[in-house]
Amino acid sequence: MNLVLLGPPGGGKSTQAALLTEQYHIPQISTGEMLREAAQRGGENSRRISELIDHGRMVPDEWVVELVRERLSQPDTAGGFLLDGFPRTVAQAEALDRLLQASGRQLTAVLNLEVGEDELIRRLAGRRVCPSCGANYHLVTHPPREPGRCDLDGAALEQRPDDRPEAIRERLALYRQRTRPVLEYYRAGGLLWTIEGDGPMAEVARRIQRALKEAGAQHGRAGAPQGRVRGEQGPVNESPGASDPGPSTDRT
Repeated sequence: MNLVLLGPPGGGKSTQAALLTEQYHIPQISTGEMLREAAQRGGENSRRISELIDHGRMVPDEWVVELVRERLSQPDTAGGFLLDGFPRTVAQAEALDRLLQASGRQLTAVLNLEVGEDELIRRLAGRRVCPSCGANYHLVTHPPREPGRCDLDGAALEQRPDDRPEAIRERLALYRQRTRPVLEYYRAGGLLWTIEGDGPMAEVARRIQRALKEAGAQHGRAGAPQGRVRGEQGPVNESPGASDPGPSTDRT
């Protein structure tokens, strides 16, 4: 199973990706994590990547695509993969198509998590990380036992620069401007499934499974419709030309 998981910053992609990779025994490929690792390697590109991340800006397409190309060439992706947060632009999506075609592969489905903007800001602004061991916390949903201190090593917790309110606003603006056209790209290709991402983690996971069941039944059928999965309403088929209301509208 070859999947793409999309959604705005703070939309829960990494959490749902971990569940999917465990269930289907495929690697999770997070371009965010790969970029943060690249920023720590040293050199001119690493410095530039670090500056872009710290200011909540997007890294040039060609740099990200090269990281993905290298990762998809590794043996553990032969049985499938899950791309977490990639592609983020139409140029990246087109580059991914070429990479997969060159290796005789194709995508099974593109899952888009849709979350309201107020909820996204709440999730992102509350995140904290341990600079020593990398453990993650949230001031509301997963606070440390001692405020401001890591449970594992006692180090002072930090807020990532791109989780500060001013950077969050810029990240969401960039998402709306540059990433949402990717949804239309995959809608036109018959691969897009939009999942309501508000609510408990387990409920969102069940919505994703419903979408994948439908996507699996339709996989390989030319012109197969995409769908939208919300709460208890189930998948609603959409024509390829239907408009997407975006993450902050059309709430039910």
